[in-house]
Amino acid sequence: MKVDLHCHTHYSDGKHDLSFLKARALENGLSHLAITDHDCVDALLAAESVDGPAIIPGVEISCMWENIEIHVVGLCIDARESGLSALLAEQQTSRHKRIVKIDEKLRQQGAGGLLESLSGLKAYALTRSHVADFLVENGVCVDRKKVFKRYLNKGGKAHVPAEWCSMSTAIGAIKGAGGIAILAHPGRYPLNRAKLKRLVETFRQVGGDALEASYPNIAPEMKQYLEKLGVEFSMYLSCGSDFHDAAATWTDVGKLPALSSEVAAHAVWQHPVWKARVDAI
Repeated sequence: MKVDLHCHTHYSDGKHDLSFLKARALENGLSHLAITDHDCVDALLAAESVDGPAIIPGVEISCMWENIEIHVVGLCIDARESGLSALLAEQQTSRHKRIVKIDEKLRQQGAGGLLESLSGLKAYALTRSHVADFLVENGVCVDRKKVFKRYLNKGGKAHVPAEWCSMSTAIGAIKGAGGIAILAHPGRYPLNRAKLKRLVETFRQVGGDALEASYPNIAPEMKQYLEKLGVEFSMYLSCGSDFHDAAATWTDVGKLPALSSEVAAHAVWQHPVWKARVDAI
């Protein structure tokens, strides 16, 4: 079994449709592919009619923990469950309001046209990445890194704070939809090891199931540390490419370090929900 449990389509901030991702997964020898768009599940409604590797229904929910934005991946969810649908609708509304405020700030600086540009996208969940692409395409900045530094990050010219749900709310919605709640890419948050461990402990205490312990560009020592934390807190371990764009050189569908053999018993596909909803099919 070869899996990638964290991928995005153009329904959020990915660049490609589901057919492209499935073809790429087949090319790269994957048996299972999770679609985990930001705060939306619309790509999953199309997944039922597309051939290819087994699709794991998922989502990635943005939330807050101690004023830090945290992402929670849900796997094996019921994409039509009413509680999850209600939360995702609220999240998408918050995203739209944030983009409107960013557009207002950009217009004040002579960089209008963002909302008009985004109106033609298929994305149901608008992100700051869409803003960054707009500013690069219009020559305001040379690349996305400079956009975030100058405009979108805290202190930037068009910074607008996010208004996400709490971490416990995100986990609750995923569990309510029958899914597995996973702390996404823990090593990427601006936390020292002591605070990262506290985040993992809190995540577990409020119902979280697993850690994403492997993803592209993860330092070997961080991967080892996350695997250790997963075992310490009796959690499952997941892995995913966080794929968005085939033009990116740092990632591809299914291209990420494998979980260590020593933690095989903690792999997320050992979770009872996975066994009941994926292996039983």
